[in-house]
Amino acid sequence: MPTESSKNDLANMVEVIAKSLVDLPEDVNVSEVQGENTTVILLKVAQTDIGKIIGKEGKTAKAIRTILMGAATKLKRRTVLEIVE
Repeated sequence: MPTESSKNDLANMVEVIAKSLVDLPEDVNVSEVQGENTTVILLKVAQTDIGKIIGKEGKTAKAIRTILMGAATKLKRRTVLEIVE
């Protein structure tokens, strides 16, 4: 079973990626919701930066989710990224 720090590592990873993409990194907020089988990582950014996180045709968001899925799989954990407006 993953440790608490490994769960937080996934949220920290998403936060670092998001802060490197946006114009207002101080407005990036990442939180986790623990489910029975799945962890949902909620990513909230400034309204002006939402397009940078989603990217053209959702390609940036898909890339972030792919990286997250790979890291979560290594930890034997199912994790989903939700971008909150």
